[in-house]
Amino acid sequence: MCMIFGQLGNRESLSDLVTCLESQQSKWYHLGLGTGISKSNLAYANEKRDWRIYAEFAYLLIAKARKICVGSKEFEVVVDGKVYAIDSTTIDLCLSVFWWAPFRNSKAAIKLHTQFDIKTEIPTFVELTDGLVHDINFLDSIELEPGAFYIVDRAYIDFERLYTIHKASAFFVTRPRSNQDFTRLYSRKVDKSLGVLCDQIVRLSNFYPLKRYPEKLRRIKYYDEITDTQLEFMTNNFDLDAVEIARLYKYRWKVELFFKWIKQHLKIKSFWGYSENAVRIQIFSAIIAFTIIAIMKEECKLKYSPYEILQILSLTLLNKTPLDELFDKSYPQTIKELNDKQLTMF
Repeated sequence: MCMIFGQLGNRESLSDLVTCLESQQSKWYHLGLGTGISKSNLAYANEKRDWRIYAEFAYLLIAKARKICVGSKEFEVVVDGKVYAIDSTTIDLCLSVFWWAPFRNSKAAIKLHTQFDIKTEIPTFVELTDGLVHDINFLDSIELEPGAFYIVDRAYIDFERLYTIHKASAFFVTRPRSNQDFTRLYSRKVDKSLGVLCDQIVRLSNFYPLKRYPEKLRRIKYYDEITDTQLEFMTNNFDLDAVEIARLYKYRWKVELFFKWIKQHLKIKSFWGYSENAVRIQIFSAIIAFTIIAIMKEECKLKYSPYEILQILSLTLLNKTPLDELFDKSYPQTIKELNDKQLTMF
């Protein structure tokens, strides 16, 4: 509870966290915090308490959030299966302090690998590694779902792993490398007024890529008028329209926005402990806080944005105000101060 309080309350350190809680000690019973909170106790828990407790609790909340959250109404592509964006973000650390997370000769870093459900806007699977682990290894950790779409960028192009997705009856959408060779088998009719320049059925040309992915692929060229950019996509789905494939890849930016949000508004860039266990606890605490806000927004039918909900909660975490009153703009002020009884300073 202290770690989630620190995330929602935007606390800078364990000292900051304990100082704020001690100033409101009369309200601890409301959260069940007990009486023995100190910086040393929290630091010891960060060091010794297994981070998997936080990870398992985060996945329990994620499972609940995926059932009730409808996400943004901006998603317009009609697909039956889930749509996942897969990406990672790097969090820089000090090498002399976080020696267990090598990255460069002069600094350390950890990578937050994420599988993000685009429809519900909830992270469904998270893995932490040091900065030296390549992004593509994350594909070995995810559980593939038949009929699901996996949207990835060029960093995840490994034809053996992509073929594993294909054999699992799932689909991928990515962008081929600039030097990737294809052999065109035939072309489909396209409507260039929609921005589709070509829609081809191809096969890989080079020996090793073809050996690792022996099936046909679909290659699409699309012109985006808004950015004046020509884009090229590669997928194993042959049913969706070419424009829909381009739109699916556009939604990959949802995971980038998720990384930006938690880095700006939660505590995952400066840490309250130096051990690997403490860092993992803090990051999964941030995931828990993000998921709690998403569940609250959906269950309470709040019109506020997640950022606005977080800001309101940061000031009222220890209040006993019911949530429906806390987020109700029409809630009346029960106490009005009389101006004629106020002291004047000048």
